[in-house]
Amino acid sequence: MRIGIVCYPTFGGSGVVATELGMALAEKGHTVHFITYDRPVRLRERAGHVFYHEVRVSDYPLFDYQPYELVLSSKLVDVAIYEGLDLVHVHYAIPHASAAWMAQQILASKGFHLPFITTLHGTDITLVGRDPSFEPVITFSIERSDAVTAVSESLKRDTYAHFPVKREIEVIPNFVCIDQYPREADPELRARYAPKGERLLVHISNFRPVKRVEDVVGVFRRVREKLPARLLLIGDGPERQRIENMCRSANDCHDILFLGKMTEPEEVLRVCDLFVLTSDSESFGLAALEAMACRVPVVSNNTGGTPEVVTDGVGGLLSPLGDLDKMAANAVRILQDAGALEGFRKGAMVDARRFDVNAVLPRYEALYDRVAGKVTV
Repeated sequence: MRIGIVCYPTFGGSGVVATELGMALAEKGHTVHFITYDRPVRLRERAGHVFYHEVRVSDYPLFDYQPYELVLSSKLVDVAIYEGLDLVHVHYAIPHASAAWMAQQILASKGFHLPFITTLHGTDITLVGRDPSFEPVITFSIERSDAVTAVSESLKRDTYAHFPVKREIEVIPNFVCIDQYPREADPELRARYAPKGERLLVHISNFRPVKRVEDVVGVFRRVREKLPARLLLIGDGPERQRIENMCRSANDCHDILFLGKMTEPEEVLRVCDLFVLTSDSESFGLAALEAMACRVPVVSNNTGGTPEVVTDGVGGLLSPLGDLDKMAANAVRILQDAGALEGFRKGAMVDARRFDVNAVLPRYEALYDRVAGKVTV
């Protein structure tokens, strides 16, 4: 099948999942065309099966804000016609779903049929999408999609709660390619980050306010009162400078390391002992899943879709939002001795395997077949 994938090419979860989905489809023999404004950060070469089409917006001085959605629609029309796409799969509703619908209408006027699937990932519904200025367009685009998926039951409920949509939404969760993750931790890398044998806590995010990175630091400081530990912060974003300043003021930057953006954080994750997730709400919690695929247990809030990913007492421990004392106590419970930690490491892999690509990919392929009209229901 010839599939177009539209996504944000950055480090966010929706772009990472979309890219890994395309790569997995290419491994199965499908031809995948990525259509976006920059090369996706996780995109790897798959000769003859993966192609990238850049959406270039001209810098015309009339526009204060360049019309990306219109240019994306035109590019979709071009790729669909000349590459013979069977369908388009858009990730993150804004503005990809409305652009796909516009392209679909243009193609119909030319005698082409291009079905499109919209996958809802989280903040396109729970944060940005709740802006009243976006609601009519998002509702319209969801209703006009040939199929709609959400990455968790939690996000599905949120969509029905915040938007007047009536159509069916199918839950297909995010996934990881477990076989691609490192089997063993690099002892030299471990020694670099934990030279005195400290426990290593880690957090990965885009450092937006919703991630509550300040709470991650708060949990770490409480843990450090009980046992030797260091904290690795991976990623970047608007809150990073404030968090760095906070650490400098407290004079604990020697134990809190800011590692910045990483295209492949797995090697670092693999040497860590615990992943800390403190977000207001995660529609899925992909970073937590990636950590568990590296045998790293998780302490997190019990909000949003996280409880669907992290089984409390198996892959980690959950606590109420904002309860840093409880979260720190959970962290100490996991880290307090080698036996407890190893038990939770094994549990993390049990949780992660539920979301292995080999379990999830067939669900997307079945959906593609239905939408493209290759099977009847």
